[in-house]
Amino acid sequence: MYHSKITGLGFYVPDNVVTNDDLSKIIETNDEWIQERTGIQERRHIIPGEDTTTSMGVKAAEIAIERSGLDKHDIDFIVFATLSPDYYFPGPGVLVQRDLGLKTIGALDVRNQCSGFIYALSVADQYIKTGMYKNILVIGSEVHSSGLDMTSRGRGVSVIFGDGAGAAVLSREEDLTKGILSTHLHSEGQHAEELVLKAPGMGGRWVSDILADNDPDDESYYPHMNGQFVFKNAVVRFSEVINEGLQANNLEVSDIDMLIPHQANLRISQFIQNKFELSDDQVFNNIQKYGNTTAASIPIALTEAWEQGKIKSGDTIVLAAFGSGFTWASAIIKW
Repeated sequence: MYHSKITGLGFYVPDNVVTNDDLSKIIETNDEWIQERTGIQERRHIIPGEDTTTSMGVKAAEIAIERSGLDKHDIDFIVFATLSPDYYFPGPGVLVQRDLGLKTIGALDVRNQCSGFIYALSVADQYIKTGMYKNILVIGSEVHSSGLDMTSRGRGVSVIFGDGAGAAVLSREEDLTKGILSTHLHSEGQHAEELVLKAPGMGGRWVSDILADNDPDDESYYPHMNGQFVFKNAVVRFSEVINEGLQANNLEVSDIDMLIPHQANLRISQFIQNKFELSDDQVFNNIQKYGNTTAASIPIALTEAWEQGKIKSGDTIVLAAFGSGFTWASAIIKW
């Protein structure tokens, strides 16, 4: 039995900065309204034709692989988390294999939205623990901007999301006191429709139905979120899954050196920080700059925290996420 250890991190966001004031020119909203509810000041949007979910994932992956000290051909497997693939099929994992010029290694796509990166990390961790693979590339990447309702009708959702990608290289670690100590995954599908994008989908409205109806009031192909319901569930599940991870490893809240929550809403992160009585130095947030990048938010935040020297060898790191599904997850890492 082995542990898996993060040996390289990288992230990429588009150059195109979209501020709250920029959005106020096309949507009935304003900077004060957005910041009060979400904490977001700006986000990045791709310029169509310049970036895709896959291309951003590749750019983040190249940085992570270089920092790991590995050759790209040392990568044994790819796990790619996203809700916004370039194509309906195939998924972006195989496109990363192609664009990085890797050997014909396996590639797996994970569709768990906001908790997708931790789910992907957990899958990779199991492969390494059992000895099946030695070095796995894990990516979270999203393009939201192309699929948002950028009118006043959609302002409750569209102001929240941004585009970007983060990546991590997981490698075999023989010291069982280091690396990923445990991951904890949960779901509650009875609330699937509270945060959902229904169409196009094989179970209901497909593209042909949308075209046939040609209904300008059709919102089925835009994200729907019951914001208050999601918030109330998020703060409960975040707390539960963090405590679950601590208890599984005989740790106390005081042992947390850095908590990196999924960047869903700054108000959620602040609620959790206050509940656990953590200092500002123990929690890392960057939603103010990037918005909610779903599966990319944790690897982007983890990379920035590491780049800024906020994560050091021997630190206990907690990752936690909650989102559509509902799904929620945590990972406990000894750096």
